[in-house]
Amino acid sequence: MRQGTVVSVNISPGGVPKLPVESCELRVAGFVKDGHDDEKHHGGPERAVCIYATEIIDALRLEGHPIFPGSAGENITISGLGWSEMVPGIQLRVGAARVELTSYTSPCRTIGGSFVNERFERISQKTNPGWSRVYGKVLGEGLVKPGDPVEIVGA
Repeated sequence: MRQGTVVSVNISPGGVPKLPVESCELRVAGFVKDGHDDEKHHGGPERAVCIYATEIIDALRLEGHPIFPGSAGENITISGLGWSEMVPGIQLRVGAARVELTSYTSPCRTIGGSFVNERFERISQKTNPGWSRVYGKVLGEGLVKPGDPVEIVGA
C-alpha cells in the first residue's frame, strides 16, 4: 500500500496564506470555514480542495523561495507519497475523507510572496511540469487532521 501523511491542514476566510488548523471537516464544497477571494478561479466541486507536498515546498525553499505550508494556497500539505504520482484521476483517502484529483492548479499573482521576485510561475505545470499543486473533488466527506494517513486508493 502506498501511504503518506497529512502534515498540515490549511484554511482562511479568503486569500493566502492559508493557515494551519488542528483539524477540519472536508465537505463536497471544500473545508468548513475555508473561503476564496476569487471564486471564478478557485473553489467549486471540481476544485474543492488544493493539495501540495512538503517535499516540493522543501525543494523550493532550497532554491531560496520563502514558501511554507499554506502560503501557496493549498488546503492540505502532505508528505511521503511520490509527487509524480499525484495526477488527475488518482483517488486518495485523506484522513476520513476521499478525494479524486481533478486538475493541476494554475498559479497566480496572489501567491507571489512565496517566491523570489514574485516568480509564482515557478510552480506552473505548463512551464515546470511536476511542481504544480493539484485540485481535487470530494468523493467522501470527513474529518482531516495533521498526522492522518494519505493513501492512494484508486485511479
